[in-house]
Amino acid sequence: MIQIVEHAQGEGPYAIGAALAAAGLPYRICRTWAGEPVPDAVDGLAGLVVMGGPMAAYEDFPGRSAELALLVAALEAEVPVLGVCLGAQLLAVAAGGSGRPGSGTQVGWSDVRMAPAASADPLFAAVPERLRVLHWHSDTMDLPAGATLLASCDRYPVQAFRVGGSAWGMQFHLEADKATVDVFVAAFPEEAATAPGLLESAPAELAVVAPHRDGVFERFAAFVAGRAELTATRAFFTRRAATWEERFAADQPRYTAAVERMGLRPGQSALDVGCGTGRALPALRAQVGDEGVVLGADLTRAMLTAAQREGRADVGQLLLADAGRLPLATATVDGIFSAGLVDHVPDPAAALREWARVTAPGGVLLLFHPSGRAERAARHGRPLDPDDLLAEENLRPALRAADWDLAHYEDATHHFLARAIRGGSGEITLPETI
Repeated sequence: MIQIVEHAQGEGPYAIGAALAAAGLPYRICRTWAGEPVPDAVDGLAGLVVMGGPMAAYEDFPGRSAELALLVAALEAEVPVLGVCLGAQLLAVAAGGSGRPGSGTQVGWSDVRMAPAASADPLFAAVPERLRVLHWHSDTMDLPAGATLLASCDRYPVQAFRVGGSAWGMQFHLEADKATVDVFVAAFPEEAATAPGLLESAPAELAVVAPHRDGVFERFAAFVAGRAELTATRAFFTRRAATWEERFAADQPRYTAAVERMGLRPGQSALDVGCGTGRALPALRAQVGDEGVVLGADLTRAMLTAAQREGRADVGQLLLADAGRLPLATATVDGIFSAGLVDHVPDPAAALREWARVTAPGGVLLLFHPSGRAERAARHGRPLDPDDLLAEENLRPALRAADWDLAHYEDATHHFLARAIRGGSGEITLPETI
């Protein structure tokens, strides 16, 4: 679901909404101008679009604090964001920049220049060096440190920018179509009067900008759709990262006992994929010793921050990485530990193949959960699913297809454990209890 925030009647998503609909992406609109409350979390959001309005980003208005909190949460969880006019200014403030009054009202059609960084930007790469767009604003913004400028003009140097890798702000109204211009002129006649011929020239101006407008928003929609499942994962865990260690502290002994079942030797290398707060890293370090290598990879920055806070960076190197696309060379680790992940990644088969790729022949994969399958099903009020990937009759062929041999399988009352060998080196003697 895409969340769109509107500040004024008539300042709708226009071409943005059309692009989302064409991509099959459902969206809902929060009409703050009608008193609707701004959502308090990004859980369940694949993207966030914040539209324009006559308010100032640097002054209080109803919902401003809630919008800034939502934008901060989206930035932290890397939820794709698109801010337009006021929305761009609020995005800059949420990212650590500021909004401020500009040098006067800028209304009408005029050029913006693409900055050098635009040529490699996911949204603006195909936009020509100069683009004639609709301006309608009198405020501007100072960008936060690290933001990337994408478009500019002489009067208002900040016209488009990107924060991080997934949040964009546009001061100009690229979303405009003929209906947009009609609504703006009717709503702000005094400002429209400062740009003679604005309404009459709209059809010709829109005909030129439309292909580039539609391309930008089609690419945004594709960007959102292409990472929707990863976005959902980041959003879910970002909000919970601060209390994750405390909530599951009682599981620590079982994690330690499970790692012992891997049978790694001093000097080898180990990876905890989807490491969360890094609960398994101390036990992995104990197995491979000071001369070994311990890595912990997680998709969520907030989880890795929590791992650092727990001192896990002292026993292993923390990596921000997608479990399905690990930043590791082929056959570089001797063992992979993964707790509660393989049946939740977007493509389990692809993940198992990727884990096999980075594991040396004869290396070990240990899939673990501190609850058994039946225990988890009962906790969620549902029966065991015969299609569950972790059922032995499903897991064994899935592992085999990815070049793992299932060597040991336990689905006990209070834990799940499956141990597989890369390339089929066979079973070894394991400790008996967790």
